Amino acid sequence: MRSKARSATSQAALFGALAALVIVTALTAVSVGAYPVTLSDLLALMVGRAPADPQAATVVQSIRLPRVLAALALGACLAAAGSVFQQIFRNPLVSPDILGVSAGAGLGAVLGIFLSLPVPGIQFLAFAGGLGAVFCVMAIAGVVRRQDTILVLVLSGVVIGALAGSATSLIKVLADPYDQLPAITFWLLGSLAAIHANDMTAALPVAACAMIPLILLRWKVDVLAMGDEEACALGVDTRRIRLILILAATLITASVVSFAGVVGWVGLIIPHCARMLVGPGFARLLPTAILLGAIFMIIVDTIARSIAATEVPLGILTSVIGAPVFVFLMARGRNAWS
Repeated sequence: MRSKARSATSQAALFGALAALVIVTALTAVSVGAYPVTLSDLLALMVGRAPADPQAATVVQSIRLPRVLAALALGACLAAAGSVFQQIFRNPLVSPDILGVSAGAGLGAVLGIFLSLPVPGIQFLAFAGGLGAVFCVMAIAGVVRRQDTILVLVLSGVVIGALAGSATSLIKVLADPYDQLPAITFWLLGSLAAIHANDMTAALPVAACAMIPLILLRWKVDVLAMGDEEACALGVDTRRIRLILILAATLITASVVSFAGVVGWVGLIIPHCARMLVGPGFARLLPTAILLGAIFMIIVDTIARSIAATEVPLGILTSVIGAPVFVFLMARGRNAWS
């Protein structure tokens, strides 16, 4: 009993420390940039008073704060989705785009840019494209029932992702090289440069609602990770639970990709880092991954808008950071995957 109490206390302390680090990182990101905001002005805005610099209020409230919140949500959602997919597919190489979500969302957004739709229309097509890709994957898996379910889902995701990528390449060839093509390329690399508070009003409620099944089914995720035979022996309807979890993780991924673009590596490496801290238990892994993902993405976005005069796309930075981290995790051996 004492060991369990100490374990619960240490986990609570870890969650508290990570939550505090999220707040500190967010406040630091709000004050850092091409137009720096002093600590006194930031504190004045936090308590509702007018800052000494009248421009600070505009910079923080209209530009920095929405962007930091978007980065927080992006990292948290991708990390949560990656944690779910890695557990239910029992594969450390799985990421949120394993079922073609990112490729489908990218195709939808590229189509919206090609048709010169407004930002809400582009976001809607990106969201619909991500969901459509996964529904195609699930339809293929439903037809091919005599094979291993997980293998069929993964292979179907590869096929649908390849088809969506080919369609995206075709649209890029047909797009205006001076106007549409740069916008398409920048979106596919991921960016929060043009984010506004209104851009997240439709996406984040969907992501928040999709988080609920992950929380309610957190104990059954661990059972699924044991394998279908063991899960069925324990009375778990593996097909139904896996479908619910896949749909929830897909909604989470598609909702944030719709306003941020395609950002890789976050859903792959952050769950591994969280697993190194708290172990494979999903009830502990999920909140840890969410907090780590938020911290990581806030830092990456701050670097993206501060490292050079021209903003660096998020996908480039996450690849530069994620690849060495992943090599380090592989070098640790099997302990890093369990």
